[in-house]
Amino acid sequence: MDFVILFRDAMQSVLGPLDWLPIPDGAIHRFHVPGDNPGTRNGWYVLFLDDIACGVFGSWKAGGSQTWSSRKPADHLEAQLVALRIEQARRQREADQHQRQQVAAEYANRLWSNARSADPEHPYLVAKGVRSYALHQAGDVLLVPLNRDDRLVNLQRIYPNGAKRFLRGGMVKGCCSLIGTIQPGQPLYICEGWATGATLHAETGATVACAMNAGNLLEVGQRLQRQHTDAVLIVAGDDDRMTEGNPGRTAANKAAATLGCGLIFPPWCGSEPLTLSDFNDLRQWQEANQ
Repeated sequence: MDFVILFRDAMQSVLGPLDWLPIPDGAIHRFHVPGDNPGTRNGWYVLFLDDIACGVFGSWKAGGSQTWSSRKPADHLEAQLVALRIEQARRQREADQHQRQQVAAEYANRLWSNARSADPEHPYLVAKGVRSYALHQAGDVLLVPLNRDDRLVNLQRIYPNGAKRFLRGGMVKGCCSLIGTIQPGQPLYICEGWATGATLHAETGATVACAMNAGNLLEVGQRLQRQHTDAVLIVAGDDDRMTEGNPGRTAANKAAATLGCGLIFPPWCGSEPLTLSDFNDLRQWQEANQ
């Protein structure tokens, strides 16, 4: 049976239907993953056909990778060859990812430098009832800076209708958007979205690190904990009560337990709609129902 087709079958079982055949040239290739935003190429693969067919594939968006081989190695030498090919693929993926991140970081810095201060009356800010703080704006798009080790490496673009997009290929893991200045001995909240962070900052006056998503809370917390040992970390989690598994609460609990830090959730009184999930949702609902 054609090993290229078998490899594609393995990819499809994880990533969804693909209407093309992989190229078995031992080089890294990127592709559109079914279900991702149009125009994105978050998928990647490397396929070798010499000696024993083997390959690796994955998605930069989902993270992780999967290895595949046409059969089990017949002897120690074949096992070594497969291991060598997998390591080669890993290095190619990391080099490609680093290049993509560098290009995105350079673009982010150009956009940020050329943009103006955000309009306080931007539709998103008005809808969320928050100040613009240090956000920038390009055209009608808000720019939220994502920093890692005090370097601007990516931007989250927020459109007037609330749609959000990171720069393609940009780094997100371990990155955050800070509102305020980190001070020794003072609270440092870690939350998901920027509007949630702006709400927490307005209500407490404390510095907030916006991690952008639940899966990034722990990574951001660990980096901040290493860099600011005297800060008082507090994870401010979303409470996704209408979502199976409540990913916001689950991730926040895990992050706080691993970091050994404080943990808070929106203080529901019981009469709010279950569709509300974060501190901004709660504040907006309270103001509308006063």
